[in-house]
This record gives sequence, C-alpha cells and structure tokens, in this order.
Amino acid sequence: MNALRSIPRTASNSWRGQSRAEKLLRTFLSITWIYAGWDKASDSGFLTRGEPTFIGNTLAAYATNSPVSSLLQRLVEHSTEVGIFIILSEFAIGFATLLYVAPATAAFSGFLMSVVLWLSGTFNVSPYFLASDTAYAILWLTYLLLMIGNRRMPATNFQRRNVFRTTIVAGLAVVASLAGRSVASSTSLKSAGTPGKKIVKLTKLPIGKSFNFIHSAQGVPSVLFRTKTGVFAYSAICTHQGCTVAYKSASKKLVCPCHGAQFDPLANGAVTTGPAETPLAKVAVKVSGGWVVEV
Repeated sequence: MNALRSIPRTASNSWRGQSRAEKLLRTFLSITWIYAGWDKASDSGFLTRGEPTFIGNTLAAYATNSPVSSLLQRLVEHSTEVGIFIILSEFAIGFATLLYVAPATAAFSGFLMSVVLWLSGTFNVSPYFLASDTAYAILWLTYLLLMIGNRRMPATNFQRRNVFRTTIVAGLAVVASLAGRSVASSTSLKSAGTPGKKIVKLTKLPIGKSFNFIHSAQGVPSVLFRTKTGVFAYSAICTHQGCTVAYKSASKKLVCPCHGAQFDPLANGAVTTGPAETPLAKVAVKVSGGWVVEV
C-alpha cells in the first residue's frame, strides 16, 4: 500500500521540481499518448479484420513505400497482435509520463516509438519535418534531455517499490485498453446500417467504372461496378489475410497490396492469382430512383 500511495505523492513532487518547459512537454506528451491509446482502443474496427480502420490495412498500405517494408509485410500477418501492442504501449507511456513512473524509460520509449512510426508511415512526407511523428520524436528527445540536463531524473533501480509502481502503470494501461474495447463494442452494436442507403447517383457512375464505398449495413469497404448489364459490388477485403484490395483499371482486376492476390470482378470476384483461394464476398446493391442503394 505504501508503494501505491507513493505514486500521487511522487507525481505531485515532480511537478514542483520541473522547469516550465519540462512541465509543458510532460503535459502535452502524456495527454497526447493517452488519447492516442484511447482513440485506437475505442475504435471498434481497429482490431477487427474486414473493417475499414483495421490496423492490418494501415500496415499493408505503409508497406508499399516504407524503408522498412519487409518488416511491415511480416507484421501484416500478425496485425491484431501488433494493434494490441500499440494500444498498450501508448497507454503505458502516457500514464508513466503523467505519473512520473520510470520517466526516462517512458520518454525514451516515446521517442523510439515515434521514430518507428516515422519510418513506417510518414517517411515519405515532403518536406520531412511536416510529418507529425518527426515532431513527436523531437519533443520526446527534448523532454528526455531536459530531465537529464536538469538532473531531475530519478535513478533507475529495481527496488520492490519501483517494480510495484511500474506494475500499477502497466495495469492502468490494460484497464484503459479494456475500457476502450468495451466502449467500442457498445458503439458497434448501436451503429448498424440502414438498408436502402444511397451510395452514388447512377449518372455519376459511367459504364465500365468503379466506385469505392463503405457499406453501412455490413461495415466493410466495398467496390461498386457498373457494366452494360447492371450494377454489382464486392467486399474489398481480401480473403487471404484481410487486407483491402484496390481496383486496377489497367488489368481490370482487384489487387491485394499485401501478398499480390488478384480477383476478377467480371467473374463473380473469382481468384485469378493466389495466394487467396476464395472469391471476394458479394455485397448486395440495386438501382432505385436513379441511385445505387444498399440492399
């Protein structure tokens, strides 16, 4: 219990001992990281294959032009685990920084995570300094150097009290993650789509063209096509590993960016190139009142 009571006492004392710049950085970074963890945890699609915000889709998109693309391609197959790790890490770094538990480790972890995110997703932003992850990396490093320079950083040791305090922060990260997932589940149940929702005006979809949309009733990214015989649509979720396929007009195929699977939209979404083995799922649509609508 003494270790538990020491957390708010240590956090309170640390605020008085820090410079104005340290306080500003600590407040901004801790709140930003906690919010980032909550934003992902409370997103019902972040850990769910087939959802537009699924972490696997993001990893697959990053892998196309990242300097660490080979690593990201391997991580795509373990997307859910990667997503859980990201959520827990953001919560843990945010709470540890706010409560001043292992502050140097938290600051260095925040810096390292920002660098990894920069290499993964925003490396190609031009000019490079406009990438938000670059800014966060600089801010975390600045905060760490300020703590070292002002000698406000507590010595790292493995006393039982410090281990217990670190465990409490880890527990807070887990509890916050579970709370976010609970909110995501309840939100998902309330957000079912309505059949008959308009997708696009028929006049806006010329014959031979495609249109990307999110099916509100099924909650999946989908691709709509119009031919001389009518309109039809498929789920844009690859049946191999759950990445989002894209229509390539040159080859007239739906292509997966993760492992190269291809599907023929004019042949009921059949697989033309592996490693996928199952055709794309059909999405029910129809024409009503000059609009293409969901069924």
